[in-house]
Amino acid sequence: MKHLLLLAGLLVASLSASSQTTSPASSRLDSPAQFLGYKIGERFTPHYRVLAYAEQVARQMPTRVKLLPYGTTHEGRQLMAVAVASEANLARLEEIRTNNLKRIGMVDGQPSNATQPPIAWLSYNVHGNEAVSSEAFMEVLYRLLNTSDPVSQKIMNTSVVILDPGLNPDGHDRYVNWYNQMMGQNPDPTPFAREHNEPWPGGRYTHYLFDPNRDWAWQTQEITQQRMALYQQWMPHLHGDFHEMGVESPYYFAPSAKPYHEDITPFQRQFQQTIGQYCSRYFDKNGWLYYTRERFDLFYPSYGDTYPTYNGAIGMTYEQGGNTRAGLAIEKRDGDTLTLRQRIDHHYVASIATLESVADRPAEVVKEFGQFFDKSRNSPVGPYKSYVVKSNGDAGRLKALQQLLDRNKITYGYAGKGQTLTGFNYTSQKNEKSVSVAAEDMVISAYQPKSTLLKILFEPNSALEDSATYDITAWSLPYAFGLQTYGLTTRLTPTTSQSATTSAPASTTITKPYAYVARWQSLPAVQLLAGLLKQKVRVRAAEKPFELENKTYPSGTLIVTRAGNERFGDRFDALIRAEATKVGADITPVQTGFVTKGSDFGSDFVTGLKAPRVAVVVGEGTPPPAAGEVWHFFDQELNYPITLLDGNSLATAEWNKLDVLILPTNYNYARFLNDKVLTSIREWIRAGGKLIALERATSFLAGKEGFDLKEKEDKGGKDKPKDKGNQADSLKLYGDRERATISDETPGSIYRVNIDTTHPLGFGLTGGYYTLVQNTLNYDFLKDGWNVGYLKADNYVAGFSGKNAKDKLKNTLLMGVQSYGRGSVVYLADDPLFRGFWYNGKLLFGNAVFMVGN
Repeated sequence: MKHLLLLAGLLVASLSASSQTTSPASSRLDSPAQFLGYKIGERFTPHYRVLAYAEQVARQMPTRVKLLPYGTTHEGRQLMAVAVASEANLARLEEIRTNNLKRIGMVDGQPSNATQPPIAWLSYNVHGNEAVSSEAFMEVLYRLLNTSDPVSQKIMNTSVVILDPGLNPDGHDRYVNWYNQMMGQNPDPTPFAREHNEPWPGGRYTHYLFDPNRDWAWQTQEITQQRMALYQQWMPHLHGDFHEMGVESPYYFAPSAKPYHEDITPFQRQFQQTIGQYCSRYFDKNGWLYYTRERFDLFYPSYGDTYPTYNGAIGMTYEQGGNTRAGLAIEKRDGDTLTLRQRIDHHYVASIATLESVADRPAEVVKEFGQFFDKSRNSPVGPYKSYVVKSNGDAGRLKALQQLLDRNKITYGYAGKGQTLTGFNYTSQKNEKSVSVAAEDMVISAYQPKSTLLKILFEPNSALEDSATYDITAWSLPYAFGLQTYGLTTRLTPTTSQSATTSAPASTTITKPYAYVARWQSLPAVQLLAGLLKQKVRVRAAEKPFELENKTYPSGTLIVTRAGNERFGDRFDALIRAEATKVGADITPVQTGFVTKGSDFGSDFVTGLKAPRVAVVVGEGTPPPAAGEVWHFFDQELNYPITLLDGNSLATAEWNKLDVLILPTNYNYARFLNDKVLTSIREWIRAGGKLIALERATSFLAGKEGFDLKEKEDKGGKDKPKDKGNQADSLKLYGDRERATISDETPGSIYRVNIDTTHPLGFGLTGGYYTLVQNTLNYDFLKDGWNVGYLKADNYVAGFSGKNAKDKLKNTLLMGVQSYGRGSVVYLADDPLFRGFWYNGKLLFGNAVFMVGN
């Protein structure tokens, strides 16, 4: 208790002056104010200047500070973490790192007998316009190097601290550059002043407008991939994730809200309380408002608090009121003015308090961390001891899953021999007594260091202790990747020999084939088509399944004949093979277009595919991630051109230069899709254009002139039976208002979709399709169009879905196509590109863009 009160007193005395004075540690150490030329809190600091201060400190204190550069952003900014420790610990920093990995089984070898200090990692500014934490980083770094401060010395003598000053530099500088241009000599606290209204898309997101705080497990973004590679090299014992929330909120720290995932250990739960106690004492001493145990839960596995938790660490979120709107100063509803300096103080204090909570019990933290991994390797949680994943001839899906496992350091191998076992079938959702395991099937053993993370990513339906959650409630990878998977209660030891299903694309022994064919079954096929169309190669697609040379090919199979591509001459074969190799697509050379079953290659049922000119609507009203998912899909995954079209320019768009227009979800399409613009769009579709509407864009179009999509009629109203009970017994309670709406919600639950695989929108989805439902859909079936994907009465699979929501989701259209003149409208009521990790949806979206309407 004495040391807590001492630190609180020191903080109160030093907060406002902490960045202005010379450190007693050394006359060589510059304070942030001395280096920057202004006091912390007087302005926002660009990312390069934040890193420059860290570099200056490292030069001045080389025996205490080590820079850990780990990559660059899409826009070329440096990514770098900073390790801070005592001289003794910094001198053996590599030994500490590798010993930690050896203790938990992540690398081979025996750790040395030297004491293992806990590794505490604090991450700042994952959301770029929550810029206050990058400012706090500089003060935390400066404070830790103060050799006359007993708390700092205690932390340094017991722990290794890793500080990441900016997880999202591109977003951070997008915000800081804008704000510094808007501010005058003095900040304007008026809430409606322009400096408090950041323009679209804002600095929260990455270059491609993804939310990096929801990308820890999926690692779709380059900044996440590079940071997680560094994280896996250290595997810290504690991770703190620093954020901001709305202006009117005070400060949030641990313990987290429910639900907690069932696999969070008792020690991890107890340490949430410990950190809350440390932070609260400091905040109480300074008279600052805060709250705990509300809103921010520990469930969805891809956050900066949950992902470390599922990797054995103590993980927490910290939220400071302010966010993008606060700027340097803003007037709150209660009349107080919230300043940047105050916000920095709060994050600074919470950082020091958290580090001290570990420094006071280093041996216990290290011991519990080791026990977490001992259990993972020897007695893993969950009913399944092995997972068997079948490729079913689709190496693309399996390779994509393996890449995700590799990035998360989850090991796998192959069965090595055939056998029959009992297991859970993810497709039927039933336990089966005769699961046939083939020698080439991929096997993931639960007996490994990352066992808990594996179990959580693969669990068919996560146990939910509280339905009031902050994010999606289902994510099971077998459904996301569309791979036939079994959970076995039997322990299988996988072999390391490579499976035949992961071999390179089929060899092309025919020197001059009549054509090349490629099954349309996963993303590599879409990438192959996009690459060929970019090079103006004529590609056709089979509308019906066919059989050729003793092999069967499904609907959608790509056919590239020499006929029609004569202009490529002798380059033709090398070009096709090079494109297939580049994306990992399996192509087969054939000697004839005369099929055994189905339609010959010259048939009208083998359709020529066009290279569409594609645009996506972006701008105000569109959630940036919704537009970013489409942009990233074309730009990074397909390497295919796409035009970003601001919604306000739709009225002047040159429609004859577009073939496909994509409407991502939008909160206010009425703002620019007025009657005149809609008339132009309908005329464009009638002339041959294709409109693809996603999520809320479908509800905007529903019921409008020319669009066949309709919402189902409400079965209630005057014909609804009257409640004969006492009406007073059913009156709502104000205190239940948050939970009263839950029965109408489905915050990210998995449903099995009935698919018409004979329609081009359903090509390649023969293994079934699962979708992540985030909105309570309520659409009637199309009367004149094609109802390609729909939900029946029993399609629910996993995640939370309220009672009323489940009722509405029965017999509901999910994916449909309406013919309109020579064009078409594609309705996709859910997001097939959700956060870039819902792999199965990428083929569906490829169908919408390239297959429908040809």
